[in-house]
Amino acid sequence: MTASGSPARGSTRRVPPPPAPSIEFEAVSFAYPDGTRALADVSLRIEPGEMLAIVGQNGSGKSTLVRHLNGLLRPTGGRVLMDGTDIRPVHVAHLAARVGLAFQNPDRQLFAGHVSAEVEFGPRNLGIRGAELAERVALALAAVGLEGVAGANPYDLGYSRRKLLALASVLAMRTPVLILDEPTTGQDARGVARVQDVVARAAADGRTVIAISHDMRFVAECFRRVVVMRAGRVALDGLPSAVFAEAAWPELRAAYLEPPLPAVAGARLGLGATPTGSEFVAALAAGLRNR
Repeated sequence: MTASGSPARGSTRRVPPPPAPSIEFEAVSFAYPDGTRALADVSLRIEPGEMLAIVGQNGSGKSTLVRHLNGLLRPTGGRVLMDGTDIRPVHVAHLAARVGLAFQNPDRQLFAGHVSAEVEFGPRNLGIRGAELAERVALALAAVGLEGVAGANPYDLGYSRRKLLALASVLAMRTPVLILDEPTTGQDARGVARVQDVVARAAADGRTVIAISHDMRFVAECFRRVVVMRAGRVALDGLPSAVFAEAAWPELRAAYLEPPLPAVAGARLGLGATPTGSEFVAALAAGLRNR
């Protein structure tokens, strides 16, 4: 705690969220009203507490897929299950207590007149009041480094800080499933580090974390499973060490993706797709000795 009695920056009492559910997409298809088919028979199981990144070019079906989890979209074919139960008849308000989604564009999510009211909105709608509500707001703002602007108008903040505010508004709900759509877009190194810390803390709390991202380095460093989507289907699904391995590069390029630079360098040095910093140093040192 700080001298003022508010939580220290980045602190948390680690109040655990409800247990994360299993999630299963069973041959899920989705077509928009204009006939555009965004998903085609996607089958995917996500275990409780998994850290999953979904990657692919724009229009590959990534955002469409995750929006089925909070009821913003409903399948036109197949089923989405949570803990074995079809969520089609479940109201969006009930799903909001289990699945928090930070949109790619924060301006589609922010509407309140000041920052703290924005972060209060979600938990308040879940029935949270009083000291617990104040604590949730303070901790969520501290987690993203916005504790000093609680009284500001969200639209007085720059784009990168509005992205962080949208993330804080979802964190305050403490949902067991956390979905981040392009969370590092527009962030400098400090902002990316904050997002990485949020992901690590959520995982430590047993939450399921799903991220959509074009930032392959962020994906490789923070997530334990990577799903590559192409044309509304799952093209690759596995550990980062497999998805970013040289053998998978043709499939990545077919999805208009490039492997992260460390994977390319690791392949050239014989270190695999997810080399550590110490492995790089050792390989470079060995190369210098052999010159």
